[in-house]
Amino acid sequence: MSTVMRVGIAGLGTVGASVIRLLRRQAEALTARTGRQIEVVAVSARDRGLDRRIDLEGLEWFSDPIALAESANIDLFVELIGGDDGPARASVEAALKRGKGVVTANKALLAKHGMALAALAEANKAPLAFEASVAGGIPIVKTLREGLAGNRIERVYGILNGTCNYILSNMEQEGLSFDECLKEAQRLGYAEADPTFDIGGFDTAHKLSILTSLAFGTQVDAEAIHVEGIQSITLADLKSAEELGYRIKLLGVAQRTVGGIEQRVHPTMVPLSSAIAQVMGVTNAVTVDADAVKELTLVGPGAGGEATASAVVADIADVAKGIRSTPFGLPVTTLTKPGRPEIAEHEGGYYVRLSVQDRPGAAAAIATRLAERQISLESIMQKAAGSARSTGKPGNPVPVVLITYATTEALIREALDAAVGDGYIAGTPQVIRIERE
Repeated sequence: MSTVMRVGIAGLGTVGASVIRLLRRQAEALTARTGRQIEVVAVSARDRGLDRRIDLEGLEWFSDPIALAESANIDLFVELIGGDDGPARASVEAALKRGKGVVTANKALLAKHGMALAALAEANKAPLAFEASVAGGIPIVKTLREGLAGNRIERVYGILNGTCNYILSNMEQEGLSFDECLKEAQRLGYAEADPTFDIGGFDTAHKLSILTSLAFGTQVDAEAIHVEGIQSITLADLKSAEELGYRIKLLGVAQRTVGGIEQRVHPTMVPLSSAIAQVMGVTNAVTVDADAVKELTLVGPGAGGEATASAVVADIADVAKGIRSTPFGLPVTTLTKPGRPEIAEHEGGYYVRLSVQDRPGAAAAIATRLAERQISLESIMQKAAGSARSTGKPGNPVPVVLITYATTEALIREALDAAVGDGYIAGTPQVIRIERE
């Protein structure tokens, strides 16, 4: 093994530039820890003339990342281009086919082609590392793949998107609407001009699919994930949640069930006493429930140049040391299908916010629909509204919030559909699942 490991980096955005700075800043320490000198020798990006505030003098420049991946002058290829196909996929495949190690931060690529890329890496005995693909600077990939290898994991869940966590936190703390907080997130650079991928829950789903594979020994299958975003969350929901002892977070959840590994992304009520409820702003957090360690929560920056670069450099250091972990913890041929339990089969508690018609018999009719399906209520809260009962005339719809004990998604939906059909509920009921500690 050469005493120098030559690195080629494709993608010189915020993360790529930060990786080069971090490798240079920590060069002496990394050499001491790995036994090899790690040197960036070549780069690739779309715009050579862009000022990235790093010295690229002496580095070989490639306009084509595939040519960089195939270059005999590098030992390790770092893909920071992004995207689930195109140059990112082609360049990673090119490097792996030549037995070169690959480090990537590309969750979209792994969510779509992770199994094929892992098989290619295994066939060519090339490392494929992706710590930075999930939760930025939090070392959750290594934790699941190596640190918890002796545990049987029952559930892994977390806040995996800083944009959504910032919006929900800001709504709660500042009393602002969803639209106001989204605009502020865009102004600060936390949200894209088109924020659908983040606020719609799809970014979280990509990351969850990777964690599911690592935690449960399953194939990556982002299509098996039930996905809901945060667009429907209102200030009324956040205030009611707090009064009831909860906080609303967008969570990605994967857990063992009788029907297979249930994977879901949606707004979730978590107890205020839980560790994950305390995570505010753009911070990420992941909780693992396992037999030996019981509950383990990791909290840290989920994005940003330095935080993501930290994870990329950790993978680079592992390759330099000669660590050869199977990409997803087990050989690809042994990974099983996660199953696709329908969200209707999900069992748990529910928060339900209704706008109930202020008419005699309305509450009793709704209670009857719930009782018919053996749905028990843990609490019920009626909010102030412009009732006209003092005049003896029906008033405006009354906001009512219910918290149920454990039931199934199918039953709660059936009960609410029936209550809506009875004509006692105005508008569409708001339903949020509760994740217990």
